[in-house]
Amino acid sequence: MEAAGDAEAEFHAFFERHYAELARLAHLLTGEADGADDLAADALLALWHRWDRVRAAEHPAAYARGVVANMARSRIRSAVRERRRITLFWSGRDEGVADPDVPAVVDVREALRALPFRKRACVVLRHAFDLSEKDTAQALGISVGTVKSQTSKGMAELQRRLGPHPALARVRAVVADPGGSA
Repeated sequence: MEAAGDAEAEFHAFFERHYAELARLAHLLTGEADGADDLAADALLALWHRWDRVRAAEHPAAYARGVVANMARSRIRSAVRERRRITLFWSGRDEGVADPDVPAVVDVREALRALPFRKRACVVLRHAFDLSEKDTAQALGISVGTVKSQTSKGMAELQRRLGPHPALARVRAVVADPGGSA
């Protein structure tokens, strides 16, 4: 019984240390403030069920970030599929939906949401969480080279969407502060 108590205490400490970070990561990856806490809680529940494996991992926090990233990817894919089904249902024909007008100034969060998941995840983990390329690769289960290229392409796309350098400074500020005070 003592080993179970130790595992519970370790998990509780891990939860206290990383919950806010995982919820923030979920928010930035999905763009949904309301669902971020739920996603982080779901990820931590999954981690608890595999706690022996997680605590034995070389980098448990990176393992947790990977779980959040995978769950966020699944939720995004599910939402996209649902939107497609709704669009097909209401359209009654195979015509595509017209692109909405693009505003002159794009908010950083909107620009992040516009990035494909992998680019968004790389930009968020590298710039908001200050993870190294290696740690980002480990969290997402991709190569360091992929992290480099996706981060570079993601930042270039953000620069195209947001304009010159002052806007890029806002990227770091807004991504780092999910409250949006920047």
